[in-house]
Amino acid sequence: MPVNPNPQGKGLVPVLQGLQQHWERVHIQPKQIEQVSLELFTSLFVLQSDFRFNPVPGQDYWLYRCSQGYRLLLVGPDEWSGKAPGYCIGCCNLHQDRTWTLSLTAESANDEDLLAEIESSRAALQDRLESAEQLEDVMPSFSEHQGYYGKALTFILGKSLTTSMALSGINELSYEQARGLLTQGSQVEKKKD
Repeated sequence: MPVNPNPQGKGLVPVLQGLQQHWERVHIQPKQIEQVSLELFTSLFVLQSDFRFNPVPGQDYWLYRCSQGYRLLLVGPDEWSGKAPGYCIGCCNLHQDRTWTLSLTAESANDEDLLAEIESSRAALQDRLESAEQLEDVMPSFSEHQGYYGKALTFILGKSLTTSMALSGINELSYEQARGLLTQGSQVEKKKD
């Protein structure tokens, strides 16, 4: 058997090309820490779900809670001819910069257990942000439990938010330092008025 049974890197090349194609289509804007924190949490919450398709920016997707976790699907709760695969949490939308938004259904917005789970996850991320030496240390790359599209989108999310923070000049700051810039900026604005 040869020393390197895959000398051309077959299998790895399509993955890397796919990531590069995703990244080339991303338009990045500068973002402040509060926006980064919110978008990071929401995006990671959506990306923890199981999905086996390539989400397209601008299209609606539906997040369901199933017995085995969360699933992101193309089919909304009113479109099932039979029983839905689980409890519909809400409508998700992927943006051009590869961040996600999630609009909870009315039922989910009143589900105390779900809201407690979301708050617990949010608090855990907040702790990670506040304890990191630099904000970019908290940006995701990918998780082993994710499928191909989840890994690709998580990687791109991390690159996108890191670039946004670099454009804002906060990527190498701690969370408190970045928040301090916001406070200084609002005080300067008040003095101008």
